[in-house]
Amino acid sequence: MGELLAVASALCFGTTHFLSGLVSRHRHGVTVAACAQAGGTVVSLVPVLLTTHGANAPPSALGWGTLSGLGTGVGVACLYWSMNQGPMSVVVPVSDVTAVGLPVLAGITLLGDRPSPPALTGIALGLPALWLVSRGELGERGGPGERGELGGWGEPGELGEPHGPREPHGPREPHGPHGPRGLREPHEPRPGHGRATDRSRPAVVLALVAGVGLALHFFALARIPASAGWWPVVVSRAVSVAVILALFPATGASLRLPRRAAAVAAVAGGLGTLATILYLLATRQELLSVAVVLSALYPAVPVLLALTFLRERITRPQAVGLLGAGLAIGLIALN
Repeated sequence: MGELLAVASALCFGTTHFLSGLVSRHRHGVTVAACAQAGGTVVSLVPVLLTTHGANAPPSALGWGTLSGLGTGVGVACLYWSMNQGPMSVVVPVSDVTAVGLPVLAGITLLGDRPSPPALTGIALGLPALWLVSRGELGERGGPGERGELGGWGEPGELGEPHGPREPHGPREPHGPHGPRGLREPHEPRPGHGRATDRSRPAVVLALVAGVGLALHFFALARIPASAGWWPVVVSRAVSVAVILALFPATGASLRLPRRAAAVAAVAGGLGTLATILYLLATRQELLSVAVVLSALYPAVPVLLALTFLRERITRPQAVGLLGAGLAIGLIALN
């Protein structure tokens, strides 16, 4: 049951990133993240209002919730920030593998996790699969004149962006399912060519910080006891909003977001909260090292959604990564 909950969590996390990525094509990713986390905070109140379980959560549980929110806020903001400064083919795999590798290491060394040989093989296979799925942008769309974009979404004006110049705050946003990245002008050198290499270094540092933050999020959630109820989740979401807002001045993001874009971002945040709850439940029935790997395979979801709805082509490494992710899930399910 724990494996199913973790996979369901990955599906929700992946859908969240797909929807956020659509909005982020026209708006600064940190703005989208703040709106999504705010929407997720509202959704996190639903289980609190529907049940009295854990009404008096112990301070330790609220503390873990606070650490989780701190990790989420720093992780999400730094991830989007890094994608505005460097190549997505570098920063996304670095952050994803760091976010998974550290909790797995902590589970085995600190919590005494002892996965079965098949599960351990699945974990070992899941990390490179995650790297391959995350690495690189999707290929071109299926053909001329074909409209992906979820029935036309993403065209100027569809998500609240007027025809004409984009918002003046921050760099222009990219195409791709994982989130925002600065869209370079045609004359600007690409990373790895000339001076662009210098720009990639701070992006990698930000990606590492993002990975550590998300690893803290995964680890802290797993430490919340079942008796604590849902208030730690509410605290986690609220703290993440506060952290992202505190980082706004450094990122150059704008607080403005059109209604339709804000609505899509809020829905994405609600799904993110559902994913968090499913992951939390999974960690109560499964080893942390197993649950976190299954939940963290979510990058496969936006790739598949983009392939289905946006008619974008996947690269060969991504295809290999998707196959590896499927094998990893199968091996871990044998645990």
